[in-house]
Amino acid sequence: MSAEAADREAATSSRPCTPPQTSWFEFLLEEALLEQHLQKPSPDPPPVQLIVQFLEQASKPSVNEQNQVQPPPDNKRNRILKLLALKVAAHLKWDLDVLEKSLSVPVLNMLLNELLCISKVPPGTKHVDVDLASLPPTTAMAILLYNRWAIRTIVQSSFPVKQVKPGPPQLNVMNQMQQEKELTENILKVLKEQAADSILVLEGALKLNKDLYVHTIRTLDLLAMEPGMVNGETESSTAGLKISAEEIQCQVCYDLGAIYFQQGSTNAAVHENAKEKFFKTKELIAKNGSSSLHFTIDEERLAGYCQACGVLTSSSDDASQQATPYSQIHSCMKSGNYQDLVKIFLEDNLTLSLPVQFRQSVLRELFQKAQQGNDALDEVCFKVCVCNTVCDILQGRTIDIQFCQLFLKPSKEKIDFLLEVCSRSINLENASEALKRKMAAFLKNLCLGLEDLQLVFMISSHELFIKLLKDDERKLLIDQMRKRSPRINLCTKPVTSFYDIPASASVNIGQLEHQLILSVDPWRIRQILIELHGMTSERQFWTISNKWEVPNVYGNVILGIKDNLTRDLVYILMAKGLHCCAIKDFVHAKQLFAACLELVTEFSPKLRQVMLNEMLLLDIYTHEAGAGVSGERPPSDLISRVRGYLEMRVPDIPLRQVIAEECVAFLLNWRENEYLTMQVPLPLVQTNPYVKLGQLLAATCKELPGPKESRRTAKDLWEVVVQICSVSSQHKRGNDGRVSLIKHRESTLGIMYSSWECYFFFSLQEPLVLTTILSLFVKLHNVREDIVNDIAAEHISIWPSSIPNLQSVDFEAVAVTVKELVSYALTINANNHFWLIIQADIYFATNQYSAALHYYLQAGAVCSDFFNKMVPPDVYTDQVIKRMIKCCSLLNCHTQVAILCQFLREVDYKTAFKALQEQNSHDAMDSYYEYIWDVTILEYLTYLHHKRGETDKRQIAIKAIGQTELNASNPEEVLQLAAQRRKKKFLQAMAKLYF
Repeated sequence: MSAEAADREAATSSRPCTPPQTSWFEFLLEEALLEQHLQKPSPDPPPVQLIVQFLEQASKPSVNEQNQVQPPPDNKRNRILKLLALKVAAHLKWDLDVLEKSLSVPVLNMLLNELLCISKVPPGTKHVDVDLASLPPTTAMAILLYNRWAIRTIVQSSFPVKQVKPGPPQLNVMNQMQQEKELTENILKVLKEQAADSILVLEGALKLNKDLYVHTIRTLDLLAMEPGMVNGETESSTAGLKISAEEIQCQVCYDLGAIYFQQGSTNAAVHENAKEKFFKTKELIAKNGSSSLHFTIDEERLAGYCQACGVLTSSSDDASQQATPYSQIHSCMKSGNYQDLVKIFLEDNLTLSLPVQFRQSVLRELFQKAQQGNDALDEVCFKVCVCNTVCDILQGRTIDIQFCQLFLKPSKEKIDFLLEVCSRSINLENASEALKRKMAAFLKNLCLGLEDLQLVFMISSHELFIKLLKDDERKLLIDQMRKRSPRINLCTKPVTSFYDIPASASVNIGQLEHQLILSVDPWRIRQILIELHGMTSERQFWTISNKWEVPNVYGNVILGIKDNLTRDLVYILMAKGLHCCAIKDFVHAKQLFAACLELVTEFSPKLRQVMLNEMLLLDIYTHEAGAGVSGERPPSDLISRVRGYLEMRVPDIPLRQVIAEECVAFLLNWRENEYLTMQVPLPLVQTNPYVKLGQLLAATCKELPGPKESRRTAKDLWEVVVQICSVSSQHKRGNDGRVSLIKHRESTLGIMYSSWECYFFFSLQEPLVLTTILSLFVKLHNVREDIVNDIAAEHISIWPSSIPNLQSVDFEAVAVTVKELVSYALTINANNHFWLIIQADIYFATNQYSAALHYYLQAGAVCSDFFNKMVPPDVYTDQVIKRMIKCCSLLNCHTQVAILCQFLREVDYKTAFKALQEQNSHDAMDSYYEYIWDVTILEYLTYLHHKRGETDKRQIAIKAIGQTELNASNPEEVLQLAAQRRKKKFLQAMAKLYF
């Protein structure tokens, strides 16, 4: 019968058949464990979590009759639970690897302390003071297990741990995790304090030359019996699971090596101890075999430890270890022998034994030393970087950015070393074709990246280059380099062929290109291009400046021109004209466009129409920036050309979206509402989205003075804009490269083709049109369900008050559009009080109260000659005044709040009195009393200051009441005049404060 079978039989026979005289809970726990895990023919290991459950139940505190929390009682129930936890661990053969993976530090600490207790280790005894040789085998083994775990836990705590992403926060779970964390930290603190003792205990265990025994389920049952029933075998000889002396030494050596290695980071001499222990572990595993061990050792980790120790503790007497590349590199770095270091890297390019991470770490260390002021290391950094780069090339990895940076200024010496590394890194006789192709591609790309022809020749004439590239490949490379630059003319002739083009020609080409970039004279541009094409026919001169940009819709047509000179000239004239137009240099833009139009008229009707369209847009911009600023209407022929463009039906003409936008905006800005609403052809409305939108805007503006029932077009415009603002999965980008503020959606109304550019609204300048579209977006912003503070706007009542499908509208984009639109509108007219109120409401809704007050005051100032006249009541409505009151209150300007309460149609005494009660006010307080005209408020101030004993302030309030113009017996006209005068002074004082 096997030992395990004997354990199960003994445990079963010792189990009572009837419940003992204890609680049913205790009986059922023991019954469940033994039935489920010990009575099966091939039992699975009991789940480790049973240990947690048993120990948690055993460690629950009790509550006495006075409801006081008491420590867990030492009763039979708790002893059985602890015993069951020990039995589960015994069934797992006390394998610390398994236990540490599944149990937390506090639980495992509790389990091993119970093992010490049941193994008769006196509590409070220092293990270092105990002679292990004199103890019973199971007791000595329990002490070893505890101290091995202590050392392993200290080592494990020094490793970085990846934080687990927390789930939804739960208070009870977070409290439990925090308690466990604190308990773990306390245990670790104690273990680290006792680390020296634990190391001495384990060192002493290495001197034991005898087998030990660890508790099994059977021995635990024997220990749990009544003292009189124990026959003594658990105390002396062979009870339990036998662990050989060599197995104990193997495991203890490994654990000691780990703690010594950790301590070696601050004490290099300790690495020698770690090395000795790890190599001893390796010898024992080789001697006994890892399969014979009851406790597993991670042999890959052990190999890593051995390798690290070999590098860190390399010595002259350890020839085998010194021969490894790691130890050699470490030695070279310590001694500063960088010549041998480069040699090691160069030799490894053939063997490829060093990992890429190790190579990079050495290079990083060299860079750090070089940055600390050691200039001599710059060359070493370059050489190691070259070795790493060639190694990366051969293994199919990308070139590191460090190589590119170090190779920005190549020299003959750098090229020589690079070619040497390439030659010594590949054995052409035995190398595969794939390896050869990688090296050949690297050398080819290197040639293409060099400007110095002598360096190019050094590579192309090298033996390795000639062997790797065939004649056809070399000729193709020469052709590629010739096309790349007119300054390079390579051929298969000797070195002198590199200078076929005189230096003066290269200088002339560079000077002409520089003039071409700077010139805006179309005839000079043409002359320069003719000269350049006379020098070389291989270059595309429209590519020499990355500032020359032409829309894609035009670029495809222009680049299709077959004649190189004509293509370059058309492209450059177009690009320079568009650039001048963008920077508002309309004079040069017109010259460039006119020259381009004259050129393309000769051979391309399509490009001719393109240039006519661009000149129309240029004329619109010119008028808006010139005569249009003073309000002068555009000439009739310009209006006719705009209409003609919109009605144009020429097929296959590339069109820019911005031109259609600007044409419709032009008609709206100059009030061509009659044309848009009555004369525009119906097919144009159905096919051009901007014309349709312009028609709806014009019709809505035209009907604004009319009755509400005549505003059907306002509803149509509302529906169109709502659909424009509908949510889609992504922003779309137009041909002009602009991304709209509003997300895109396919339209069922026919107004949208595939995308919408909100920039159309920012071309509008007519105040009524701007006010209309602004009020529409404000209303759309206000219909949001979660909106707290509405924004006011003129004509807001003409729009519908609800949307059938609120979820379909991108309100975030609507809010952004409202902010951008009102900012744009104020650049058109900074004195429009309705737009200023909208801006103030936006700041109020976003809790920017100081800025909100600034714009509320500015709105009143612009319509009252800086408050010298009365502010119209439709500007300072009760809602505006209440918002100003709230702004002042939140800014702790409580006296201002009381004064503004007088501005309401019905004075808000409650708010005023509450504000005056505040003693912590950030405004001028009593110096504002002269602006109060309401006698009730002044009387309350007098009472308040008298109550507080503030005599000086009370006198100021009494003086304000005593003014004859505030006498209640005065005529109403006198009282209103007194109020108006105080309003004026107060608002002017506020304006000086916030402007």
